[in-house]
Amino acid sequence: MKQNRLILAITFGILTILSIPNGSINAQNQAKTLKRIVIDPGHGGTDPGANGRYSTEAAVSLAISTKLADYIRESIPDVEVVLTRTTDIFNSVVEKAKIANAAKGDLFICIHTNSADPSRNREIVGHTTKTKMVKKNGKKRKVSVEVPLYKITYTPSTARGTETFIYNVVKSDQRKEMASEAVDDIVEKLDSVSERQINELNAADPTRSMMTSLLTQQYFQRAASLALTIEEEFKNSGRISREAKQRQKGIWVLAAVQMPAVLIETGFISNPEDEDYLNSDEGQSQICEVITKSLIRYKNSLENQKKSNAN
Repeated sequence: MKQNRLILAITFGILTILSIPNGSINAQNQAKTLKRIVIDPGHGGTDPGANGRYSTEAAVSLAISTKLADYIRESIPDVEVVLTRTTDIFNSVVEKAKIANAAKGDLFICIHTNSADPSRNREIVGHTTKTKMVKKNGKKRKVSVEVPLYKITYTPSTARGTETFIYNVVKSDQRKEMASEAVDDIVEKLDSVSERQINELNAADPTRSMMTSLLTQQYFQRAASLALTIEEEFKNSGRISREAKQRQKGIWVLAAVQMPAVLIETGFISNPEDEDYLNSDEGQSQICEVITKSLIRYKNSLENQKKSNAN
C-alpha cells in the first residue's frame, strides 16, 4: 500500500508537470508554453538532397531556415531559436536528434524541399532496317525487318505546393523510447522525490508505461495541431497545399526527438516554377511569414489551454 501511494504521488506530480512543456516547475518559466524551438535545415554538406535545375535542397533549406530563425526572433522575442546547422555541413539524422535533445527544445521543425521524378516520354521519329537470322524448316537465313527509332525525352513533374509531415503513429516504438527518456528528465525535476523513490518508480513498469504513453500522445497531438495550422496558413497565403499527413515509411528524426516535431516540405525543387519561388527572396519571406504566423497560433493555443486547465 505504501509503495502504491508513492507511485500515485509521483504520477500526480508528473501529470502536473506534463501540462507544462519541458517539465519546468520554475514559477517564472511556467507562464511560457513555448520557450525553445529547434530548426533543422534538411541535408547539407556531402548530402545535397534533391537537385533542381540550378539549386539544391540543402542550400534552399538552409537559406529558409536561417531566415525563419530571424522571423521568429523578431515576431516572438521570448522564444529562443536553435539551428542544427548554420553552414553547409553534413549532420546525420542521429546527430540532428542529439543536438535537438541536448538543446531541450519544446518544438522541432525540419525544413526541406520536395521533389518528384520527371515523366519519361517515348516518341517514334522514324524507322530503320535491320537484318536478323531466322530459322525455318531447319535452315537459317537472313531476313530484313523494319524497326522504329525512338526519341526519349523527359518532362519536369508538374507537382507543386507544400506538405507538412508528422511521425507515423504505426511506427511508435522509437517515439515511446524518446518519451521514456523525457520522463526521466521530468522526474528529476520533482524536488520532493528522493533518489530511492525515483528508483521505485523506475521499477514500477505499468506506471512508467502510462507516463510514457501520455507524453507520446502529447507529442503527437501537438505536432498534428501545428501541422494542420501550417498547411491552413499556406492555403490562406495562396500556396497549393498538399495537406498535413503521416508518411507511410515514417521519418526517423521526427520520432527521435523528445518534443513535438514536424517536417515541412516548402515546395517542389523539381518544378521549375516552384524552384524559382523557393530561391527568391519574396518566396522565402512568404514561407517564413506563414510558418511564424502558424507558430504564434500554436503558442497562443497552448497558453489558452493552460489557462483553461488552471481555472
